[in-house]
Amino acid sequence: MKANTPAERLKNGILTENPTFVLMLGMCPTLAVTTSATNGIGMGLTTTVILAMSNLFISLLRNFIPDRVRMPSYIVVVASFVTIVQLLLQGYIPSLYDSLGIYIPLIVVNCIILGRAEAYASKNPPLASLFDGIGMGLGFTISITCIGAVRELLGAGQLFGYQVLPLADSAAGVAGYQPITIFILAPGAFFVLAMLAAILNKFKLGAAKRGIDPSQGCAGCAGCGNTACSGKGGSEA
Repeated sequence: MKANTPAERLKNGILTENPTFVLMLGMCPTLAVTTSATNGIGMGLTTTVILAMSNLFISLLRNFIPDRVRMPSYIVVVASFVTIVQLLLQGYIPSLYDSLGIYIPLIVVNCIILGRAEAYASKNPPLASLFDGIGMGLGFTISITCIGAVRELLGAGQLFGYQVLPLADSAAGVAGYQPITIFILAPGAFFVLAMLAAILNKFKLGAAKRGIDPSQGCAGCAGCGNTACSGKGGSEA
């Protein structure tokens, strides 16, 4: 099936069913760890590795797992990969491990991972499931990195730890950027998530009014009658 090709699964996770901006899944780490772009990309890539490997193994074992114990089985598989990644981070990237803290072991119950295991990996072949996990993970990584970048820039004038906006110093009489500290606090996460989701929805609504489905490859008008157009077919959930 075309929808199960690697390219389609990557596009599905990054654009069509982006877990953060479209499906609104995994809100706990999205809101909690995105105080900086570095934390966002670190959490996103960590989740991507676990999601891809969990999808692959669950797909390989899908014909051997009894239906009545499938969810506990999925959790055991996910927890095994979370433990491996957690130990690797603790040993090789301790600064990131300290920044992410308790949210690394909480990946075990992340609804993105369990949702893809139940909805996709348990019903599809290994290669498609692997790329579905990679696509969803990259979509999650891109979205929370964007949220972290906006929060860090507005809240501290920094980006990936580097000062990009010169700060004001009232004592020395130096004019500059005055950080909006609320953006690196908990309410800032909600503000930025809502702002970026609204921008994405505005784009999608504008495209829909022009007769374009932004989740598809077609850039033509609605009702063009082109049966070969990718916009004519439905997309797989």
